[in-house]
Amino acid sequence: MATEATKKAAQSAAKEATRAAFGETLVELCKEGLDVVAVDADLAGSTTLAKLASYDPDRLVDVGIAEQNMVGVAAGLSVTGHIAFTGSFAVFGTGRCYDQIRNTVADANLNVKICPTHAGITVGEDGATHQMLEDISLMRGLPNMRVLVPADFHATKACLKLAAKEWGPVYVRMGRYPVAPVYDSSVVAEFEGANVLREDAAAGGAAAGDGATKSLTIFACGVEVSEALQAADILAEKGIEATVVDVYCIKPINKKVIVEQAKKTGRVLTVEEHSIYGGLGSAVAEVLSENSPTPVKMLGMTTFGTSAPGGVVLHHFGLDAEGIARAAEEFCA
Repeated sequence: MATEATKKAAQSAAKEATRAAFGETLVELCKEGLDVVAVDADLAGSTTLAKLASYDPDRLVDVGIAEQNMVGVAAGLSVTGHIAFTGSFAVFGTGRCYDQIRNTVADANLNVKICPTHAGITVGEDGATHQMLEDISLMRGLPNMRVLVPADFHATKACLKLAAKEWGPVYVRMGRYPVAPVYDSSVVAEFEGANVLREDAAAGGAAAGDGATKSLTIFACGVEVSEALQAADILAEKGIEATVVDVYCIKPINKKVIVEQAKKTGRVLTVEEHSIYGGLGSAVAEVLSENSPTPVKMLGMTTFGTSAPGGVVLHHFGLDAEGIARAAEEFCA
């Protein structure tokens, strides 16, 4: 759980894209003595893996526009003892090479980290063809694959370090869009991690079944975490109390936190810049359906995206703070 000091320190920082943490973190891991290498598909500047090449050219292999080959090379490097990361954009780094991720990496449980950037609708101007909306679903359906969706720059560094230091396939989803900070540099990540960032002080009334208390729990991931926190402030002004939970580890998911927070408020809203089919919303609903049936509303994508600046696209699809607050208010009504 974030402390008040962490929140204040984070709020004073500038917005940064989660992808900005990628190359920088791999360099830090190398300096710690980890045998980290990366394979990129002609996008090292955009993924920021060029920083790793600047530190040590032998640690980055650029295979050109050949994402399937990228995964195969990473698999080979992992077999020889390296901790292998892959780059590229999410639409290419998971979609173009899904067969290789499934049959070469996941089935053999290799020490390969699938870490594409430019995921979700906040890719913005590149449009629907580049706005990957089904990657979480693809990756969490694979045996042996763990799935991390960090909320900001510092959380991304923590997730990349966790991926590097734990054996086996890990998916880390990063974005292009500069997001407001949620954490400071002290944040750490763990599998089954979920942080309660804001807790509804009045929680319990709705769960009691009388409907007297307007409250809900918002489970969010990635860029939607900071939007959800802003939405909670909007809702508070309208007399609706919202608990906000950052579910940065979608697989394995933290069942305990999800059930506890759902029971406290009696209503759950999930928010993601990803398809509602197979993503965070599905994962949360699966947990609650088995352990604590709760009314759930899923806020996310059901269509392809569109071309516009990232913030405009979020607003268009109701996935900014204003849209989240509106959906929550309607749900509580």
